[in-house]
Amino acid sequence: MTQDELKQAVARAAIHYVVPGEIIGVGTGSTANFFIDELAKIKQSIPGAVASSEATAARLRSHGIHVLDLNDVVSMPVYVDGADEIDRSGAMIKGGGAALTREKIVASVAEKFICIADGSKLVEVLGKFPLPVEVIPMAHAAVARQLTLLGGQPILRLKDGKPLLTDNGNVILDVHGLQIGNPVAMEALMNNIAGIVTVGLFARQGANVCLLGMETGVKTLVF
Repeated sequence: MTQDELKQAVARAAIHYVVPGEIIGVGTGSTANFFIDELAKIKQSIPGAVASSEATAARLRSHGIHVLDLNDVVSMPVYVDGADEIDRSGAMIKGGGAALTREKIVASVAEKFICIADGSKLVEVLGKFPLPVEVIPMAHAAVARQLTLLGGQPILRLKDGKPLLTDNGNVILDVHGLQIGNPVAMEALMNNIAGIVTVGLFARQGANVCLLGMETGVKTLVF
């Protein structure tokens, strides 16, 4: 199976976690896009969705799915999103699509986080995938120095030769060279650095369930 076929398989499997009559939170990225396409097939069963990015909101609307503002939502049973890496405790690296802050906010309101990913994303130790960190633009150089002291090699993410801006108007530092043996502690440490908006470690509140696309089928991990 191709990587896209594996992503489509987990997207289909995630539909079983959608609660009829309830709002659903939806993540950002290629795997989440497959989920949105599957969600469109049952859109009549849900009142709407909360999007973690402008791109996700646009894709939901293109399928005729009502997009709600998170400020109008008190709770929701499920948030579905992909991951750049996930370990066997359910801790994840996210932010390859530059939506980490809104993803973390929407996920925090949901009762359950369903991670959908192809099998290559499961790792023993997080850090091979560069860790995205969203930073206030004026602070990126100062923050980079602090991240270097932690053993990382931060690189400002560019798009078309200019700093990539998130939906929140901030920049991303991708931190290379980390071996994150204690994701919860690293998340807390980085979140205390002045200038950091969010770190792409989802460890304190990680995945509750991971649906992994494997050659043999979809494997379910429960944390």
